[in-house]
Amino acid sequence: EIESQVLPDILSRYPDVRYRFTGEAEEQQKSMAALIAGTLIMLLMIYAALAIPLKSYGQPILIMLVIPFGLVGAIIGHLVLGKDLSVISIIGIVAMSGVVVNDSLVLVDYINHRLSEGSHWRQAVLDAGERRFRAVILTSVTTFMGLLPIQLETSIQAQFLKPMAISVAFGVLFATVMTLVLVPVLCFIVQDLKALFGRGKHYCATQLLSR
Repeated sequence: EIESQVLPDILSRYPDVRYRFTGEAEEQQKSMAALIAGTLIMLLMIYAALAIPLKSYGQPILIMLVIPFGLVGAIIGHLVLGKDLSVISIIGIVAMSGVVVNDSLVLVDYINHRLSEGSHWRQAVLDAGERRFRAVILTSVTTFMGLLPIQLETSIQAQFLKPMAISVAFGVLFATVMTLVLVPVLCFIVQDLKALFGRGKHYCATQLLSR
């Protein structure tokens, strides 16, 4: 309100005036800058942790594409429960980013396993969605249920942690649904692009990205 209503009038009359926010606003700005830097480092660490065992530069990107959908789920969770986004919410989103890649990793790993056994890429993708559906859903549901007591707690102390719990719980839940659709769809999209450019025999998207 100060920035949008008060300061424009003052600056129009006194153009040489300079201002800055201090106190809680200044501390929050510093916290946000530190969180952004920490998030970038965290994403690089996740990428490295996936790239080394998978021996691929492309597969980690495919796996990590689910993270933005977790962010959407966290925002939806705050809207549904009527909570404002705060610094604690963003900390929860950062933590959630390291969790949501698990489900995508399960699917990609199973696809690679089936391909190593000689399965056709299309059948490998279909089998991954069918055989790993229960594991993916149960992992996310148990995570959501584990955080439910914090979301339902009414004590004053719990109010401080609620935004973080909401970010993790709803982010994981929403990202899981998207993972079951996103990973297979990406495989088919890459295959269509490869066929369009006439690059020869079809392979799964994870195989293509690993080259």
